[in-house]
Amino acid sequence: SYTFDSRAAGFGRGEGCGVVLLKRLADALVDGDHVLAVVRGSAVNQDGRTVGITAPNPRAQEELLSGCWEAAGIDVEDLVYLEAHGTGTKLGDPVETNAIAAVFAAERDPTKPLYISSVKANIGHLEAAAGMAGIFSAVLALYHRQAPPNAQLQVLNKQVEASAANAMCFPKELQDLPCEAK
Repeated sequence: SYTFDSRAAGFGRGEGCGVVLLKRLADALVDGDHVLAVVRGSAVNQDGRTVGITAPNPRAQEELLSGCWEAAGIDVEDLVYLEAHGTGTKLGDPVETNAIAAVFAAERDPTKPLYISSVKANIGHLEAAAGMAGIFSAVLALYHRQAPPNAQLQVLNKQVEASAANAMCFPKELQDLPCEAK
C-alpha cells in the first residue's frame, strides 16, 4: 500500500486480529500493572453518504476527529502524533488528511508539527482488525516516543501535501517525538 504517496492506487488487503485489555487506571496502578496507554476519549461515526468504500465523507471525518478530541479533553497543541487510517487511495488519503488539518493543524505552530503515520503501509488493511492494528501502532509509537516511518512513502501525494500546510509531517524514517508526546 502506498499510503500518502503519489503512487497510491488502492489498498492492500490483509487479515489479522488483536486484543486490548482495558482496566480502570486507578485499579491498574493499585495492582502494579505496566500501563502502556490511557484511553482519554473515543468516538464512533458512520461515514454518511459516499459514492463507495474508497470515497470517505469529508464532513463525517472531521466530526469524528472533533468529537473524539473533545471527549479526550486535551489541548490540540499537546497532540504530537496521530496514527492515521491511511488507506493508500488517491482520494481517501487526501480526504483524511484534510480532515486532520481542519481539526488539528489549522492554527498549529509549524515548528511543532503533527507527526502522522499509518501502519497499513506495512501490513495492509486488516479488514475488521484495521482499527486494532492502528491502536497497537499508536501505543507503541507513544511508548517509544518515536513516530514510525510511512513504509513505501517516496513522494507525498500533492493533495496530501496541500492539506499538510507545513504543520503536519509524514515521516519517511523513524522520527523521535518530543518528550511530552500524547
